[in-house]
Amino acid sequence: MTEVLLPDLPARLQAEVPTTLEGVDAVHDLLAAFWEQQPDVPDLCRMRVETATVEIVANVVEHAFAADETSGADGERRRLTIAVGRDDTVVTVACRDNGQPAAIDLSDVAMPGDDAESGRGLAMALQVLDDLRYEHDNGRNLWSMTCAL
Repeated sequence: MTEVLLPDLPARLQAEVPTTLEGVDAVHDLLAAFWEQQPDVPDLCRMRVETATVEIVANVVEHAFAADETSGADGERRRLTIAVGRDDTVVTVACRDNGQPAAIDLSDVAMPGDDAESGRGLAMALQVLDDLRYEHDNGRNLWSMTCAL
């Protein structure tokens, strides 16, 4: 059974998505369905949430499962669960996976130089969100993203 993410938010959608590039498309679909249910969320907030969420999920797909092609770090099948929710003040996205822990300190993340071919995703997410957090606990990674309405 999939863990329920963001249970305290009154408006919420959640899905388990593939840990492949198709999962990124599924995240777009989840966000589109959520925006249909929440037409009063401003376009700027939608853009910020979508940019950060897609960057984080793409990083999870690329890095958290890179060491093991068949299962997560805990030996279970690969799983990536994502939820988007809101209350009167914020839109929040939570992404939980069972891939390899991220060796990252978000306070050290900076935009790479113009010549860099990668490394912009987390820096962009930090710039567009009001809050981005990462934790690894009990064999699971949790990314939490918040955008004020």
